[in-house]
Amino acid sequence: MTPTDLLLACAVDVAVGDPQWLPHPVRGMGYLVHRFEQGIRLLCVRSSALRLAGIVLALGLPAVASLFGWIVIAAGTAAHEWIGRGIEICLASTTLAWRDLVRHVGAVSASLKANSVGQARAAVGLIVGRDTDGLSKAEVVRATVETLAESASDGVIAPLLYLAVGGAPLALAYKAVSTLDSIVGHRDERFRDFGWASAKLDDLVNWIPARMTAALMVVAAGINFRNPRHVIRSASILWRDGHKHPSPNSGRPEASMAGALGVRLGGMNVYGGVPQERPLLGDGIEPLSVKHIDQATRIVTIAYLLAVAMAAGYRWL
Repeated sequence: MTPTDLLLACAVDVAVGDPQWLPHPVRGMGYLVHRFEQGIRLLCVRSSALRLAGIVLALGLPAVASLFGWIVIAAGTAAHEWIGRGIEICLASTTLAWRDLVRHVGAVSASLKANSVGQARAAVGLIVGRDTDGLSKAEVVRATVETLAESASDGVIAPLLYLAVGGAPLALAYKAVSTLDSIVGHRDERFRDFGWASAKLDDLVNWIPARMTAALMVVAAGINFRNPRHVIRSASILWRDGHKHPSPNSGRPEASMAGALGVRLGGMNVYGGVPQERPLLGDGIEPLSVKHIDQATRIVTIAYLLAVAMAAGYRWL
């Protein structure tokens, strides 16, 4: 992609986001994954067969997604250069999720400010995997900030990085990996074998983006608060706690955010009625409150703008 095309893709995401009425590649990927799983479950029973099928899926879907992007862009370019560029810009915008992320987080913040904890639980339930019934106000804030920090990496900055490196086809391949991880990359009995390869591949492709996101958040914290103390605290908590998370990647941006805000993230979460204890990140200098959602949103936005400038600069080289 040219730098201009990359910037236009970011602008389209900011302006349009992901309307439900508009066909979206990720929804198509999800449909393919479910259909593939249904067929495999009928054919494969042994764990070794399920693991092999999972490897085929983990490698096959990103390849199909990338090939799809390349074909439609090439077909458009064959008709006219501007048509091909327009198609790539539109496809690229679907791999970015800044507008939708900020919109969902903003709905949680607005509900809490209106003292409607029930609506806030429902709103945060749309963006987290944990059970949200019965969450306290502080727990709703924690869930929102944790998801915002993690999604800043895999929903915004990671696809932007892959756009800069390989255009829409590579970013679509990345979204396929991310989609696979969210659907089958679980450690429960059902997906332990079938989703193993997808989970490992997701860890691999997010290794650099997660650490880049965490570093950008350290810088963004200083810009947002205009105080070097927040930079030092964010960097120190990132260094101290970033590796504690069960995921090799998610803990990095979450720890960076915890240090920037001076709050403590992690603790007890419930998934499908099963409690899971997550390591604590940060020192908890301040009690969690709705203001931290707004501060975290600003930090993520600044980090994203820095990433956009870096990506465009890379394409200009």
